[in-house]
Amino acid sequence: MPNPSEPRPVVVSATPIELCQFLKFGGLADSGGEAKRAIRDGEVLLNDVVETRKGRKLTAGDRVTFSGQTIVVKV
Repeated sequence: MPNPSEPRPVVVSATPIELCQFLKFGGLADSGGEAKRAIRDGEVLLNDVVETRKGRKLTAGDRVTFSGQTIVVKV
């Protein structure tokens, strides 16, 4: 069983990918609307810093945390 405190890699076909898309693609948000709301409300961390721009471009190695889970961009 994976350790929930360890970041889970999420493989994407290409970077950059938008933060909003990555939250949904990585399974941390059930919908694009949920992802946008969470980002707007300051509930999402990008590399341990609050990020409120839904269109923020992510690249390989970026860490996204939401609702106690962390995922990492992997190409």
